[in-house]
Amino acid sequence: MTLFDEESAGHPPRWQRRKDARPTEILAAALAEFVEHGYAATKLEDVARRAGITKGTLYLYFESKEALFKAVVRETIVPLLTAAERMVDDHEGSPEELLRRLVLQWWESLDAAQLAGIPKLVMSEASNFPELAQFWFNEVVQRGRRIFAGVLRRGIDGGAFRVVDMDLAVRAIQAPVLMAAIWKHSFEPCERELFEVQRYLDASIDIYLRGIAAPDRDGGPSGVGLRAARAVPGTSAETTAPKSEAGNA
Repeated sequence: MTLFDEESAGHPPRWQRRKDARPTEILAAALAEFVEHGYAATKLEDVARRAGITKGTLYLYFESKEALFKAVVRETIVPLLTAAERMVDDHEGSPEELLRRLVLQWWESLDAAQLAGIPKLVMSEASNFPELAQFWFNEVVQRGRRIFAGVLRRGIDGGAFRVVDMDLAVRAIQAPVLMAAIWKHSFEPCERELFEVQRYLDASIDIYLRGIAAPDRDGGPSGVGLRAARAVPGTSAETTAPKSEAGNA
C-alpha cells in the first residue's frame, strides 16, 4: 500500500502516525545498511524498507543518501566525541590513566553501538566518494586528534610524558582502535582463533605509555605509565609488572 492508498483508505500515512520517531528509525536502519553493505551498495529503498516506511517518506527527512550518511555520523559518532571532550575536562587523575580511558571507552562505544564499521567504510570508499571522506575528516578525524593532543600536551606540561612529535604521537595512539575496527569488519570471520580486542588494546596502550614516558634521572622510563595501568580495573598482571621486571621484558 502506498501513501496515496493509505490516505484514500481513510488512514493517516505511517509517517504522520509516528512522525516524531521517524528520523531515529531511519537513522538506525541506515546505519545497519551502511555497515552491512557499504556506502555505494546501500540503496535508499532498502533503508526505507528496513525502517518500515516508503522511499517517499524517507525523502521527507533526508534529501539524498549523502545527507543521510552525514546525519548518521552526526547523530552517532559526533556525540561520542562530545562525551570524550567532557571526560577530558572532568578528569582529575593522571594523564596516563586518562589516555587509557579515552582509548578503551572510544572502542567500547563504537563496538557496543555497531559503529566500528563506519571508519572502515569511509576508508575503503574514500577514493570514490572524496566529499564524504572530507566530511569525515573535518567532523571526526580532526576533532578526535585535538582531544588526544590535549591529553598528550597535559602530560608533557606536567612532566609525565617526554616531548614528542605531537602529530605522529596522536596518530600512533589512535591506530589501535582503527586497526580493531578494520579487523572486526574484514578478517575476523577468517580467523580460527578469536581476536581478543581488549587484550590487544591493553597491550598497545602499555607499549605506547612506555614509549612516551618521561625519563627519570637515571635515563630510563619513569614508570608512571605502569602505575597508571595498575589503577585501571581489568588490566592484566603481565602489563602491570613492576619497574624492575619491566626492564627485562
